[in-house]
Amino acid sequence: MSKNTEKTSVISRFLNKDQTVGNIFAFPFIFGFVCFSFIPIITSFYYAFTDYSMGSKTATYIGAANFIKLLHDEIFIKSLGITLKYVLISVPLKLAFALLIAFVLTRKSRMVTVYRSLYYVPSLVGGSVAVALVWKQLFARKGLFNSVLAGLGLSTVNWFGDTKLALYPLILMTVWQFGSSMIIFAAGLKEIPTMYYEAARIDGAGAWQMFKSITIPCLSPIILYNLVMQTIQAFMAFTQAFVITGGGPNNGTMMYALNVYNQAFKYNHMGYACAMSWFMLVVMSIITLMIFKSSKFWVFGEGDDE
Repeated sequence: MSKNTEKTSVISRFLNKDQTVGNIFAFPFIFGFVCFSFIPIITSFYYAFTDYSMGSKTATYIGAANFIKLLHDEIFIKSLGITLKYVLISVPLKLAFALLIAFVLTRKSRMVTVYRSLYYVPSLVGGSVAVALVWKQLFARKGLFNSVLAGLGLSTVNWFGDTKLALYPLILMTVWQFGSSMIIFAAGLKEIPTMYYEAARIDGAGAWQMFKSITIPCLSPIILYNLVMQTIQAFMAFTQAFVITGGGPNNGTMMYALNVYNQAFKYNHMGYACAMSWFMLVVMSIITLMIFKSSKFWVFGEGDDE
């Protein structure tokens, strides 16, 4: 009995020590999450129901007044519409372009690793302020794109001076940052068994038929993941509008995140900005839920019958 008791105590001390080490390594993440995520989330939810400004000692509780105000705010409604348009155009284009490039880069080639690295670079630097400034110069009145148009004998375009056109350079910049989605698509393409394509060729299927009937169904779980992640990222777009256009002209590129930033730090309406943030969280949650609900009609697993 004494030997068994001694062994049990040794094992207990080992387990406790193991738990202690695990807790030590987990502590930085837990501390960071609580201090920089959980507490700010709870605080912003409280401020959403108050009339609070930066520097104020107290926050006046006003109930749902901030949320009611959203429905009568023309800039808010316009920024919501612009952001939805941005998401609906940029996300499909980005995913389609990423899938196309991934399909090309998964073919056998000696330089395929170099090509993948080059195509991934835009995702590493595409969202930075420096690249946004370069993008602004490319679409300037005397920028590269207008120089090309002039060289072809076409009239130049005032990209950032036209309310109807100003959003499209921002969309193009987002589509250009397709590297992360491309890498994920490339990994998924490599996991598709080659025997599927070999059997399809024997049956006389063409390239388009194989892509539609084999590649897309096999990639559908990865398409779902990229669609959800890129949709959420597109709703939070901020840098492009803030650096390149500042929301202009005439609020034509007033992205939702930029509007939240202006309300919080430019106009010092922190409570109203918190209400806008929580409203966007609800919108993003609904859209994400709709994507997941629709996935049962187009996402296929290995055990599913087509």
